Amino acid sequence: MTPLEFETSLKKGHLPTVCYLYGEEPFLVERAVRMLLERAIDHSLKDFNLNVFFGNESKGVDILDAAQTLPMFADRRAVLVKRAELLKADALEVLLPYIKNPAAGTCLILTGSKIDQRKKFFLELKKHGELIEYKRLYDNKLAGFIQGEASVHGKPIDSAAAELLSHLIGNNLQELSSQIEKLVVYAGTKPRITIDDVRTMSSSSKAFSAFELAKYLGLRDLPNSIKSLDALFLNGEEAPMLIGALTRHFRQLWRVRELMDKKMPQADIGKELNIHSFFLGETVQQARNFSRSELRNIFNEFYRCDIESKSGGQPYTLLHGLTMTICGMRSHSPA
Repeated sequence: MTPLEFETSLKKGHLPTVCYLYGEEPFLVERAVRMLLERAIDHSLKDFNLNVFFGNESKGVDILDAAQTLPMFADRRAVLVKRAELLKADALEVLLPYIKNPAAGTCLILTGSKIDQRKKFFLELKKHGELIEYKRLYDNKLAGFIQGEASVHGKPIDSAAAELLSHLIGNNLQELSSQIEKLVVYAGTKPRITIDDVRTMSSSSKAFSAFELAKYLGLRDLPNSIKSLDALFLNGEEAPMLIGALTRHFRQLWRVRELMDKKMPQADIGKELNIHSFFLGETVQQARNFSRSELRNIFNEFYRCDIESKSGGQPYTLLHGLTMTICGMRSHSPA
């Protein structure tokens, strides 16, 4: 079952007796748990009908006892096991018979970052319960996530504004959710969140400075690139995070450059790479400044800087040298 199918099933009132929610996107896992608990138990009776365990410090027998306890003053109780991937083998062995025959009045929820589907426990859980994987969202799915979250808050967001916010924050869904909540408040009585709202709210943030640095590097504007870099380090930005943001930006420029070299029309490039029309012209303009061989060399520099920054290299010196290198290159390929 996919996350969408699972959440749709919950909204229809179908609650699993056993489920394991896992994956590399904890924000989505935690949100699904909240949605499930809201429907599984009466909040006013939570103290009586909710037990929370942690896999790294719980025994299987304790979880089993809680799951087999009858609900109090309600039809159902819930047992939540966080970090379930850290449950020891003997705990899984204790819980295995329960997985095969769970109590009808209990919703047993396990969450974790990963599972080993070769283990008997998970093979049986897949037969008798639900295994739901929440994968990290690809960059081209972030704008859709942002628009969905904004709509939940009753404040639609313009598509260009969603694209800009996704570029600024990246795929940190927790931070994106937080920024959307701030934008909803900032927009006030306006019917929609606009790109100007995103720019105003983000203008003083490190994310916006990183976005500006990426833009100035793409334009090979050395003075403004150095100014943006200095601002980032004054605000305490860490080199690995900054390199990650620049890598994402230049990966897009590389893909645009490849399609330009194939003589693909600009509008088709936007459709192929899912680049919003508001940003397409500027992105193509930046891609024209580099040949594919130069972009390959830039990625080699990203890799070198990332390794050196994690092994004792001076972060500012490394990023300053990277900035000089990128802005000093000259493309020999036709635009």
